[in-house]
Amino acid sequence: MRKSTTPPWKKLNPKGQASRPLTDAQKAAARQRAEENGRPYPNLVDNMWAAKQR
Repeated sequence: MRKSTTPPWKKLNPKGQASRPLTDAQKAAARQRAEENGRPYPNLVDNMWAAKQR
């Protein structure tokens, strides 16, 4: 699989897919990851990571 060099915040949203809000568990995981990395709240990358988790 090719990795894109464009950062996620500069990419267009995918077409044909409805957005799905994060579950409470995903939000907690994103908050924990942000806290572990010294951030006061989760950023886009934390949220994307949490959305991919099962």
